Amino acid sequence: MRLRTYLPGLLVLAALIAVGVLIETDALSGLLSHEWIDREVRGRGPMGALLFVAAGALATALAVPRNVVSFLGGYAFGLVQGTLLALLAEGIGCVLTFCCARTFARGLVSERLGERVRRIEDFLAANPFSMTLLVRLIPVGNNFATNMAAGVSRVRALPFLLGSLLGYLPKTFVFALAGSGLDTGAYLRVALAVVVFMISGAIGIWLYRRYRHGKSLGEDVEKAI
Repeated sequence: MRLRTYLPGLLVLAALIAVGVLIETDALSGLLSHEWIDREVRGRGPMGALLFVAAGALATALAVPRNVVSFLGGYAFGLVQGTLLALLAEGIGCVLTFCCARTFARGLVSERLGERVRRIEDFLAANPFSMTLLVRLIPVGNNFATNMAAGVSRVRALPFLLGSLLGYLPKTFVFALAGSGLDTGAYLRVALAVVVFMISGAIGIWLYRRYRHGKSLGEDVEKAI
């Protein structure tokens, strides 16, 4: 049997071992916390921004909620820069999860969750950009599960990733707004973030119901998304 038969599984195993070592040695302890932001990111110019994007991308790829990255982006850099840097980190994290799933986990996940993957394919296939955008605008969901499921499906990569990036923007802005208000004590910003979040979520749900054209992911898959 050829080595390439075992190579995907070996690479996944190596990645899991590497993450386990990082956790065991406390190399990831305190990452993306207020203390870490104050110590390693704020006031450090371009290097601090680069470090934040790298840490945010890794965290997103490892299933840390995007809201945490967005909130701390606003806390560290203010509303505008924090939104842009958090969006960049979340986009890179999405690419990492999607590509790893498509490269290494496609066979295993498709075999175990074939029906769910098929439903996601049916939902996104006709217009993956628009339908991905609608899914991302829904106020609740599991970003990591969505990226994994799309990665193991036959959904085209570029429309999915572009739709995700654009769909990330409203919620990223909202949580960066809340984070920027935390540092300045501007509680009005936090209250405004809550209002914007509710409005953008309502718009997402309305668009989802209006433009899915009778397609349904099924109750079990919708919970994952």
